[in-house]
Amino acid sequence: MKGTFPIEKFSHLSTPFYYYDTQLLRDTLFEINKEAGRHNFHVHYAVKANANNRILSIIRENGLGADCVSGGEIKAALKAGFPADKIVFAGVGKADWEINLGFDAGIFCFNVESVPELDVINELSAAKNMVAPIALRVNPNIDAHTHHYITTGLNENKFGISLSHLDQVLDHLSELKNIRLLGLHFHIGSQITDMDAFKSLCIRINEIQEHLYQRMLIVDIINVGGGLGVDYENPDRNSIPDFHHYFETFYKHLKLRPKQKLHFELGRAVVCQSGSLITKVLYVKEGVNKKFVIVDAGMTDLIRPALYQAYHKIENITSDKIEEEYDVVGPICESSDCFGKIVSLNQTQRGDIIALRSAGAYGEIMASQYNCRSLPKAYYSDDL
Repeated sequence: MKGTFPIEKFSHLSTPFYYYDTQLLRDTLFEINKEAGRHNFHVHYAVKANANNRILSIIRENGLGADCVSGGEIKAALKAGFPADKIVFAGVGKADWEINLGFDAGIFCFNVESVPELDVINELSAAKNMVAPIALRVNPNIDAHTHHYITTGLNENKFGISLSHLDQVLDHLSELKNIRLLGLHFHIGSQITDMDAFKSLCIRINEIQEHLYQRMLIVDIINVGGGLGVDYENPDRNSIPDFHHYFETFYKHLKLRPKQKLHFELGRAVVCQSGSLITKVLYVKEGVNKKFVIVDAGMTDLIRPALYQAYHKIENITSDKIEEEYDVVGPICESSDCFGKIVSLNQTQRGDIIALRSAGAYGEIMASQYNCRSLPKAYYSDDL
């Protein structure tokens, strides 16, 4: 089954470009709000997945907060109209200007990842005669069983404060006068489809909460990050992730203290299926043992296959001929510039339009100008 695209309108547009199904995005946001609302959970959108202003504005219109990992993302969230008091700022390497930007904007919370960062935030907030609201990012040492580049919750990862150092950090925190501990923050990785990983996170958080309770400490907020994956192989059959079982897992297994609020930071699951990279066939090249479909999009437009060996469903949306097998490659002068090998496509020729599906997350935002190429434009279903 192929996706539905306004092919006749694509023929007048210069490729490559990103195409966003804004109705699917809105339907996805409706499901998030419905399922999270059952339990009064709070959801922030992880801006790193896609910072396109139109996409951000739609997400903001649907009431989500913003999870930012740079000063630039804070600026993008504010430009799109996100209220400052719904913006959280994470990231292992916050520069002084970024921290001060957060102070000046009045953001909700800083997710802090180390003792040196605590000290810097305390110093900068003291200079402004402020008390900074922070959450400690704790590394729970949970294996998300996903690609090693996007696993973040193991001891070997650079993120967060290790469990063995938590007491020491809390002791130090009590000495800092310009910081207020608002919550605990966790994030174990990305593209997680096995709910058992999130169940394990809940159990670990319960243990940590019990330990904190013995220290007479109860925080206001538990932030469990994001990480919910999508179905890259069947983007039409599973166009909206299973938010019901995702949120239900935390509702069933996480033991919140009275009046504690639970926050999430979903990125990929919000935007991924609504975006596709549209490209045109330049040549069909006969190799010795295979055929190559050479398209005008490259790793500069969608780097995930080259960087992660990630799979994206590839469709020839202008051919209904019998299927053949091709390697689908781009024009970049790198052997890694390959979108898929031994891909079954309807018989393909020069000028055909190819869609790379499930590209709404970590597609446009990671585009580069390597080889002096132009960044891809974006078009939207409600404008064509």
